[in-house]
Amino acid sequence: MSQHYQYDVLVIGSGAAGLTLALTLPDHLRIAVLSKSELASGSTFWAQGGVAAVLDDADTVDSHVEDTLIAGAGLCREDAVRFTVEHSREAIQWLIEQGVPFTRDDQTAREDGGFEFHLTREGGHSHRRIIHAADATGAAIFNTLLDKARARRNVELLEQRVAVDLITERRLGLQGHRCLGAYVLDRASGEVDTYHARFVVLACGGASKVYLYTSNPDSTCGDGIAMAWRAGCRVGNLEFNQFHPTCLYHPQAKSFLITEAVRGEGGLLKLANGERFMQRFDERAELAPRDVVARAIDHEMKRLGADCVYLDISHKPADFIKAHFPTVYERCLDFGIDITRQPIPVVPAAHYTCGGVVVDQQGQTDVPGLYAIGETTFTGLHGANRMASNSLLECFVYARSAAEHIVSRLPDVQMPTGLPSWDASQVTDSDEDVIIAHNWDELRRFMWDYVGIVRTNKRLQRAQHRVRLLLDEIDEFYSNYRVSRDLIELRNLALVAELIIRSAMQRHESRGLHYTLDYPEQAAEARDTILTPPIYGD
Repeated sequence: MSQHYQYDVLVIGSGAAGLTLALTLPDHLRIAVLSKSELASGSTFWAQGGVAAVLDDADTVDSHVEDTLIAGAGLCREDAVRFTVEHSREAIQWLIEQGVPFTRDDQTAREDGGFEFHLTREGGHSHRRIIHAADATGAAIFNTLLDKARARRNVELLEQRVAVDLITERRLGLQGHRCLGAYVLDRASGEVDTYHARFVVLACGGASKVYLYTSNPDSTCGDGIAMAWRAGCRVGNLEFNQFHPTCLYHPQAKSFLITEAVRGEGGLLKLANGERFMQRFDERAELAPRDVVARAIDHEMKRLGADCVYLDISHKPADFIKAHFPTVYERCLDFGIDITRQPIPVVPAAHYTCGGVVVDQQGQTDVPGLYAIGETTFTGLHGANRMASNSLLECFVYARSAAEHIVSRLPDVQMPTGLPSWDASQVTDSDEDVIIAHNWDELRRFMWDYVGIVRTNKRLQRAQHRVRLLLDEIDEFYSNYRVSRDLIELRNLALVAELIIRSAMQRHESRGLHYTLDYPEQAAEARDTILTPPIYGD
């Protein structure tokens, strides 16, 4: 039997953004943090590189802002960039206070006898400003924040809970637009429970699983973007999907990401014959922004008919490689590749969703009471191309800002009551789950082929035609059968795919991550692509 629960704040997503917000809120609030699988199933745990921040005396806020604006190809919102960078040092200090074990630089002793933290440099950055924990920064941050959250008596961490949809006043036929909670599938019981909440926060990550090849875990299905759209929120710049240039190419590796820091520390991209090629595409060579590097690799693979290119750092001392990249070293060794002696076979893979739910600097969406933070959002920070290691920074800065705003609104918002239970009276158990698997595979394949690194009008039109057929099939299936995680994710992923395609069709230029053969030049004026959902009842 389905249950009803009440929380002051419902956080959907258990990664860096969601945990940071939960830990920043005061102890007297009752907070639920939901994960649709295990708590560590999101993207944060797998992040390797680090967090970009102005920490070195030789670096400046203006320099970090300028680098971000350049990488964003003229489409970043400068106020969002400056807001994020200006709060970078305090965000890192908060992480240090939580106990995150960032790597220290034993070469630079401080006057007080301690050691400075080691900073690395990645593509697009003009300074060393990436603070990291070896090459497993995400795991170090996640484990630290999770331990802190587990110690908080007011925070409930709930696994195997899949958010189905948001509950809004409009959805219930009431006056107003406020978000009142969410319907959530408990995978253990199979029931859809009703969560009442004064505030709901989407921290669900991005939508890279919409592509056949991705560096992301299986959970990145655009759930937050899809739920927010259905609730009445605008979305922005969804055509900008970042493809990480270097994922391990191996039939059993499942797109293991090779951190950008490998190139930052001197790794060279080469063809099978050992020839370097990046200098032919950009004067920054291997340190060019990710979109440039990904297109260059894609170009060379298509030109040569090659399955992959190679990332070589074997010219560096073996001890240096093992110390800086222990995770990459061990993982590659599992597949018979000794990176101290051999180059790493790599290919691009979908990695980051630069657009998302439109929010302000407090994480507020268009729907009162609903916040969104992290990769789910469009803040204006990333523009047409996210600069390396700005994403984790965005999680911490906007989560802390959203928490502060929620606290300021507490006196004005009461706990919603009387929400109806989920109605499953008209549905049956499915005996045709093969349809879900088939549609899942078809969707991700045509998105890769038609809406990938290089696009054309004809490819986008084909993709739009196919996704609309899929949406009709999925809606019919959703209306007649009990929900499951696979069905919920497919429904969300297909909707986000359609929004990505619509956004790409509206951009008649090539800018940053959106490259089309039909409009190869960059337009004189930079404009965001904002889509507005239909109003319920219209």
